[in-house]
Amino acid sequence: MLLEQFLPLNKLDLIVARSDEFKSGHPFPHIIVDDFLPTEVYRQLVADFPGPKDHAWLRYKAPVERDKLQSTSELTMPSSIRAAIQAFNSSTFVAFVEKLTGINNIIPDPHLFGGGMHQTLPGGHLSLHVDYNIHNKWRLDRRLNAILYLNEGWEEEWGGALELWEGSPSEVRTCIKKIAPVGNRLVIFTTNEISWHGHPDPLACPPDRTRKSLAFYYYSNGRPEEERAAEHNTRFVGRPGETFPSPSGEKFLRSLKGIVHDWLPPVMFRALQRLRKKNAP
Repeated sequence: MLLEQFLPLNKLDLIVARSDEFKSGHPFPHIIVDDFLPTEVYRQLVADFPGPKDHAWLRYKAPVERDKLQSTSELTMPSSIRAAIQAFNSSTFVAFVEKLTGINNIIPDPHLFGGGMHQTLPGGHLSLHVDYNIHNKWRLDRRLNAILYLNEGWEEEWGGALELWEGSPSEVRTCIKKIAPVGNRLVIFTTNEISWHGHPDPLACPPDRTRKSLAFYYYSNGRPEEERAAEHNTRFVGRPGETFPSPSGEKFLRSLKGIVHDWLPPVMFRALQRLRKKNAP
């Protein structure tokens, strides 16, 4: 499949002309581009996107990212999805992103660490967070996220909007913008110590619908001095007034589970696990 089939080459210069809009985005630089892909390409991606039972998904079950599915295995993806991923990691798209954002020497990630195909099930959510800041293998600085939504006919009452929050490196204060995950919408935004984002409320879509997207992350070798921070993993935070499990609390629960596993007879431990699954919400 040709690159020009999977990128709107005739639109890229028009989007670059909106560079000032990106840089002045509040609460952190971002841009929203509707109807990004050619219609026939977008429809093919929607038609080919695997359902939650039609693919070998990695499923997240942690309270902060419940019922989120992810896949980075190109060999098991439909050919159209694979071609789109290659286009978003191409030198043509990288050059476009550099012009749009003003960030030079951007490096894409063909291995899709943390990215690739994403799908959230009904009732699932992704708590507010800032992303990990250093690639765990390459030791490069994470600078940008690009998310392409593939949700045809998405209804506002289903939720799932990407929320951008204003805050400090340690807390969030105010939701500044909500971006509906409607089909063929591309969102590009910077990642730094205050780029709090997520879709924290459980999805209210019908049982046969999910929130689908393709996610791409971009890096550079170094970043502005004022954005530097100690290396960290993805950091989650609760909204103001929201009860939120602390990392120390989760660590304690994991330790307690280990102690119970070590001391209880195996028959009793398995019985407790079955009881827990039976009463799980």
